[in-house]
Amino acid sequence: MQIFKFGGASVKNAEGVKNLASVLQQVGYTNTLVVVSAMGKTTNALELVIKNYFDNKAELQSSIQEVKKYHNEILLDLFENTQHAIFKKVASFFEDLDHFLRRNKSPDYNFVYDQVIGYGELTSTTIISAYLNDIGIKNNWLDVREFIKTDDYYRRANVNWEQTQTNIKECFDTKILNITQGFLGSNSNNFTTTLGREGSDYTAAIFGYCLNAESVTIWKDVPGILNADPRYFENAQLLHSISYREAIELAFYGASVIHPKTLQPLQQKEIPLFVKSFLNPKNEGTMVGKGVGLDPDIPCFIVKKNQVLISLSSLDFSYIVEENISQIFKLLHLYKMKVDVIQNSAISFSVCFENSYSNLERLLQHLKAKFKVTCYENVNLYTIRHYNEQAVSSLETGKELLLKQLTQETIQIVTK
Repeated sequence: MQIFKFGGASVKNAEGVKNLASVLQQVGYTNTLVVVSAMGKTTNALELVIKNYFDNKAELQSSIQEVKKYHNEILLDLFENTQHAIFKKVASFFEDLDHFLRRNKSPDYNFVYDQVIGYGELTSTTIISAYLNDIGIKNNWLDVREFIKTDDYYRRANVNWEQTQTNIKECFDTKILNITQGFLGSNSNNFTTTLGREGSDYTAAIFGYCLNAESVTIWKDVPGILNADPRYFENAQLLHSISYREAIELAFYGASVIHPKTLQPLQQKEIPLFVKSFLNPKNEGTMVGKGVGLDPDIPCFIVKKNQVLISLSSLDFSYIVEENISQIFKLLHLYKMKVDVIQNSAISFSVCFENSYSNLERLLQHLKAKFKVTCYENVNLYTIRHYNEQAVSSLETGKELLLKQLTQETIQIVTK
């Protein structure tokens, strides 16, 4: 069994869908599961729908219409016959979306987010499955929510591994090509949940683990795993091979090429992960596996933008001790802040985190009752693995440093 994952950039238009079919024809699709994300920037477009639902009802229908129009253009480019059943199927998804938005009574943004956002993946995979069947690549469309079961932690759900493995073992036919959605799951009440942004890679790993797959391949618009994101760093280089451990370190620090949770289930069963280019599918790309070194052995750069840095000190200049730190972390957990860096001295404590759930003001009010608080928003967190003096100098030049932390193999710098 092999697992292929295609991201939104690979299927952003009709040409992308046709190229996906070409990749399957070139590399083979026997005993294969294909996991696909929403097309192009659909997730962003649906996030605007959700925002308008809560904050700007006057623009709600026009934002939905934009998503419909985008997918309809792809349909018209792929299917000459406008009476094809796929047109009605896609239309039914948007009818379901309209129906949910009309009848929903929940004020919970995170719940609404997960019920709406998944229509991107449901639509993309339905279109792709129909196109592949039309050109002779016979396949079976699966609703991933029937297989991956999670808890109720909307927007970052935790997998119920026991139930998920049971579902996949009992209901999954490995003898045919299957197409399913990334990013999505469902809870015990069958409400849609999501695994976190970029969670489609994780979906591929979940299936890889449960099916004891021979390999998992992530198809991207880059040659493989690079030592830096070419959008932010010049002269990025391809890493030919990398160990699970190193890849997990890079993912933890925010390397966008691999979802942080993706590697853990694969490592447990020593299933190799390949990252390849959908533009050049025969190229080797990057292999992540057991017992392989970092090749080439060079510094790896990561940046996380729009972070928050807060520095705390006690109001009476007393020491920041275990009790204080415990209280701080309880609050960070309460307000769902994803911590990236911590640093403390005798009388101060600094932490850099993501404010994904927009709870910053509530957190600050809580902290200010006990601490003197300095807060910096929209800061950048840079991480270099296997750093050297030249690499550090290239990052620090021309920036205002707010925090710097070094270990033997990693340096992290927070800048304005």
